Order: sequence, then structure tokens, then C-alpha cells
Amino acid sequence: MNEIGVIKTIHDYNSIIGLETTHPLISFVDFSKIEATSNKEVKSLSFGFYSVFFKEGKNCTLKYGRNNYDYQEGSLIFIAPNQVVSIEDDGANYKPDGFALLFHPDLLLRTSLMQGIKEFTFFSYNVTEALHLSEKEKEIVMDSFRKIDYEIAHSIDKQSKQLIVANIELFLKYCLRFYDRQFLTRDTISNRIVEKLNHLLRDYLEGNKPQTIGTPSVAYCASRLNLSPNYFGDLIKKETGKSAQEFIHTIIIEKAKEKIIDFDKSISQISNELGFKYPHHFTRLFKQKVGITPYEFRSKN
Repeated sequence: MNEIGVIKTIHDYNSIIGLETTHPLISFVDFSKIEATSNKEVKSLSFGFYSVFFKEGKNCTLKYGRNNYDYQEGSLIFIAPNQVVSIEDDGANYKPDGFALLFHPDLLLRTSLMQGIKEFTFFSYNVTEALHLSEKEKEIVMDSFRKIDYEIAHSIDKQSKQLIVANIELFLKYCLRFYDRQFLTRDTISNRIVEKLNHLLRDYLEGNKPQTIGTPSVAYCASRLNLSPNYFGDLIKKETGKSAQEFIHTIIIEKAKEKIIDFDKSISQISNELGFKYPHHFTRLFKQKVGITPYEFRSKN
């Protein structure tokens, strides 16, 4: 098994690919200017910085864990610090096509993007959830890259950091818009996922998993649907208008209503069957969603 190589700094990455470091906290890489390597082994790497790869060619495969995905030409993939990614080339002379934008978290210190970076949840998406760009979107991405590259190459002055970070933030906001478009254009796929989620939750609640595992979590549902938690959450929000947690709670309460009108079971038994550790947690959630307590609901029915 290959060991995971850790690349902590922008300078370390630049040194590996033979690129001069012009700014210690950010780098823009044009892979057409990088010489090919002859190593065919799979390399697992963990970066100490944010990485955005714009893939143009089809001669390499990016891997997360055990999952391969040769994402199509004209795609963006986002990698958060300390995530592990593997790159496997197809031939003796490996040379990736496209571009990379790399920026260290320290670049964001004392900027609005330092807190706002949490908004861009796609940094924690799986590689299979890459952003596939239209031709017009590619133009916008390349224009953003050119502006960032210009500022990196420009001699550092008191405006440099502000302009660089502002352009990164603008680029990321465009990517949010493009992901919204991707969710919409893949509406059929998204609908199927919501349908699968409904079946998954109902099967879960009708079995013995609640008593052994607890109430269904977002992470559990995402993993069973082969999605990253963030992508899963964003997709459910776009499709239903509810957060993934809210959607799960809705299904739990619907099941609870069915059980409550079974007078042979106490509210505590029903709470346990639904996976709640304490009955008062169940009562609080039920009242929050329905407006009355489980006891009051039973009395009315």
C-alpha cells in the first residue's frame, strides 16, 4: 500500500512540479507549462491548503479513497485542506491537462472569506460530485483564473492580498451558481435520490435499526446513497426546500403519527422504537413539528 504524502505548503507543491514560487500563500498552475513525469504509480496526497483543479484532458484519474472517477473534460474539483486525493496516470509519461488554483488558509486571515469559506460546501464533496462546466461557464472560470494569476505575478503591495482574496471569493460564488445550475439540470437524478431517501428512511424506521443505532442521521443517509454529507445536504435543500436534517425529522414524525394512534403502545415505547434515547427528546421534536405533544395528538385521534 502506498503511503500518503503530505504537502504542507504552497512552496513545497511548487517545488515538486518545478514551478517557481512567486507568492508563499497562493499559486496558479498552468499544467501545459509543467514537464511530464514518468512515474506510473498511484500517489496518495494530502494538501495543507485549498485546491481547485480544472480538468481539461482525459488522461488521468482522480481517486478519493477506493473510488475512481475519470471526470469529464471541462470539470472542476475542489479539495479542502487535509483531504486525501490520489492521482493515477494512464501512461509512462504522465502530464495532467488544465489548471490548478491553490491557496493556503493563512491567506484568508483577517478577511471576510475566512468565515465565509464555510459557505462553499463543495470543498467537501466527493470527487464523483465534480462541477461540470458549460462553455460559457468555462470562459468565466478562465477569466477569474487570469485575474488571480495577474495579481499573483504582480509585485506585492498593500492592495495585493485584498484583490487576490476578493477574486477568489468572486470565483467561488460563481461556482455556487454553477452548482445550482447543475442541480437543476440534473433534476431527474435529484428526484430519484429524494425518492430513494424516502424508501431508505421508511425501511430504517420499520426495522430494528432505530433501537440499535438511534434515529437516522444525515451522515448515515448520505453514505447509503453514496453521496458526501455536504452534497447530499445541498441536493435535498434544493429539491425540497428543507435541510436534510429537517427532511429526516419530517419522515420520523410521519411515522410517529402512525404509531401514536396504536393505543397498545405507550409514548415511551414509541419513542424507543423510533430511536430516541430519551422520551422527552421525542416529545420536544414532535411538539416542534406538529404544534401539540404526542399525548395531545393521541387524545385528538
